[in-house]
Formats: sequence, C-alpha cells, structure tokens
Amino acid sequence: MNLKDILRRYHRVLDGIYDDQEIVATFYIVAEYISGLNRIQLSFKLDELIPYEDSVSYNLVLERLKNHEPIQYILSEAYFYGLKFKVDSSVLIPRPETEELVEMAINAFKFKEGALKIIDIGTGSGCIAISLKHSLPSANISAMDISHSALEIAAQNAVNNKTSISLVQADIRDFQCTQKFDLIISNPPYITEMEATLMDKNVLNFEPKIALFVPNHNPLEFYVVIADFALKNLKDDGYLFFEINANYGKETIEMLINKSFSNLQIFKDMQGKERFITAKKPSNF
Repeated sequence: MNLKDILRRYHRVLDGIYDDQEIVATFYIVAEYISGLNRIQLSFKLDELIPYEDSVSYNLVLERLKNHEPIQYILSEAYFYGLKFKVDSSVLIPRPETEELVEMAINAFKFKEGALKIIDIGTGSGCIAISLKHSLPSANISAMDISHSALEIAAQNAVNNKTSISLVQADIRDFQCTQKFDLIISNPPYITEMEATLMDKNVLNFEPKIALFVPNHNPLEFYVVIADFALKNLKDDGYLFFEINANYGKETIEMLINKSFSNLQIFKDMQGKERFITAKKPSNF
C-alpha cells in the first residue's frame, strides 16, 4: 500500500463529512505527522510503499475522523501564530480568526515603552497569551481560566514554546484583582445555545461546551463581566481587546458605550464578519 492508496481511502470514507479540499488537507496533516516529512517531500513519495505499521496508524486516524473527531484532538496538536500547541478536549482548538486578534494586539503594543502588563481571560490552551509573550518577550502576561485541566495544557504549552506566563485559575465572574493592566484581551464564550444547531458535529460533539456557549437570554454575559473588570483593572491608557460573536457586534459596542469606554473600533475578520472590538478605558475612571 502506498500514500496514493491511503488518500483514495480517505476520500472514499470521508466523502460527505468533509469536502475534497478538507480531505486532502487533513490527509497531508496526518501524513506529515506519521512520516515526519513535509508536504513537498511527501509529494515525491506518493507511489512508494509504506511500512505496515504506518498503514495501521493511517487507518486508526481515519476511524476517528469518520466519527467527526477533529484532527487536532486526534494528533493532540494544533498550530497557531507559527507555534505548535498541545490540545485535547479540555480546550478549544485555536482558530485562524483568533490569530488576527493576536496580530492586532502585537501591532498596537510592540512600540510601547516600559514593561507591559497583559491578562488573557479564558486562556484555554494558552494560545493567545503564549503567542503574545513570544512576540512581546518583555511583557508580563497572565493567563486566566476557570478550568484546571485547561491550565495544565496551557502550562505545558508555555514550557514547550519556551515562554514564561503567569497562570491563574479563577472565574472572572467573581475574580478580585488589584493589578492594573495595559491590555485585557479575551476570546470568551459567545455562541448562544440556539446557534448550536448550526454548528458542525466536530465542534459540537468534541469541543468543551463551557468554552463555547452562553445562554440565549444573556449572550453578552462574559463581555459585560470583563468590561466591568476592565474598568477597575486597566491602567489609565489601557485597552480592552475582544473577539466577538458576529451577530452581536452592535449590542457589544452599545454595552461598552454605556460603560463610557472610548476609542471604540470594530473590525472584520478575513471572512468579512465583524469579529473584533477594541476599546480604551474611559478617562473618568
């Protein structure tokens, strides 16, 4: 059996679950993981016979993919902002849109003088905090999550990526803090329960619901809480950066206006959806 045979099998089994491009992309992710070769190297070896144990590994992965399990959980790794992160079902799989949020924060603060203080609320795998630390090495970065399991993953990722961040296990809804921050950044739960019916099975059945969903009657629950935290804990010229539900951009902006935040801006992601909000601490606080 060669790699072309494996790819044909992946197409046959996964047809109807993923589109052709996703199947090919997933196949090469698996092939790179199993072989240790990159895609260009693999392209010259598609007709070569593979070891029996490798064919077993391809089939084991395929069986899990057939059940809609995300490839990142199967391989226990995901890439984000050029770094590799360990992931399991206790943390969300890092998304490309969130890389845009990180890029915005880096561009906003890379020339700021002095030691920055940043907190990432709802850190999960630590992808935001660790990516920021990697690009802003002099910054003092804290990463908060309610989940002990998530923080264990974040701690491993910090070590694996040779970065030092402070981990805090807490629920932001009752967290008390005396520190002042230059930046509070968060990608909190924002999917309403009624939106769950529109989600893919690989998200709905495998990713942690605590990191995804908010009640239908309170879609801005975490944005309100984090905004109130920001009023108390941002420095005078500090900023709040959010990733948001594209369906609630207007409502999120209105909430921040009502709390007197200034310099409000809403940005679209690469898909053209309103996905990010930045806001400055009000001057009267």
